[in-house]
Amino acid sequence: MSYLPVLSPEELTDYMREVFSQADIYNWEVESIKPGGIEVSMTTTEDHIRPGGTVSGPTMFALADITAYLLILAHIGKIALAVTTNLSINFLNKPIPGRLLAHGRLVKLGKRLCVCEIHIYSDGHDDMIAQATATYSIPPR
Repeated sequence: MSYLPVLSPEELTDYMREVFSQADIYNWEVESIKPGGIEVSMTTTEDHIRPGGTVSGPTMFALADITAYLLILAHIGKIALAVTTNLSINFLNKPIPGRLLAHGRLVKLGKRLCVCEIHIYSDGHDDMIAQATATYSIPPR
């Protein structure tokens, strides 16, 4: 099934900064939106690095959650009260500090629930560093 976006990257970014500006601490940016998908980048800083010189798990978890939220809003519109009901993440490879890329995909977009899959990569590398599945509850419209 093809899901068509209803917001452009610019509209989505402006809305997110209006309703959830706290997420800016993660240095995220909407790179692109396509039917059923989104690409979001995050530039990590020293605040995101754990002992051992790698990006922390909570940082990648946050990127997965932000990507899912942006993906859903891009496809349902300005409904700020969509909330995470479940997020499961698998850490697969050691990330390289710097720019991370998250590819989000709608698996199922229903009236009340949405299921997404997010794949995270270190920019410029082919090996996936994390894979997440997120379920969001969508309030009645």
